[in-house]
Amino acid sequence: MANSGPTYGMSAAVARKLQGKRDTDQEAAALQWIYAILGERPPNTPYEDLLRDGQVLCRFANKIQPGVVPRINSGPGQFKLMENIAAFQQACKALGVRESDVFQTVDLWERRNLSQVTNCLSALGSVLQKTHPHLPMFGPRISEAAPREFTDEQMRAGDSYISLQYGTNQGANQSGQNFGNTRHM
Repeated sequence: MANSGPTYGMSAAVARKLQGKRDTDQEAAALQWIYAILGERPPNTPYEDLLRDGQVLCRFANKIQPGVVPRINSGPGQFKLMENIAAFQQACKALGVRESDVFQTVDLWERRNLSQVTNCLSALGSVLQKTHPHLPMFGPRISEAAPREFTDEQMRAGDSYISLQYGTNQGANQSGQNFGNTRHM
């Protein structure tokens, strides 16, 4: 949280919880994957500082699909650097990452939720395993459909089976059960 003072109460609890979600091994693996695709050696810089300005992420996206990020901003202006992060987010969506898997700009820029940044990179890696199989792998493999075919005999075998979920459980029901105070009107 670059531009804010100390947090107290609920804000501090939320910040501690978000920091507790971070997985440094996963972050290191993400950086190794990014730099393997870029064909460079990762510098000895903390994860959040390396990705914060969005330039590495934009170069990474352009290496995957040339031209997906039309312009990479550099320089002292923080809004220009935040535009890099937004351009990477758009590139992720263009490459097939679901919008729900893409992090918010402030998650990275203000270092609020870095685990979400890592999750976005993992989702991108999962999508790339299918669309760009020649690239190094990162993230879980996306499952594929496994249709099943049953014979008529197998389908009829289930007709004689009565599950406990089909209605009765030897006359037991929920009458007389009370969970907490009743609503008074």
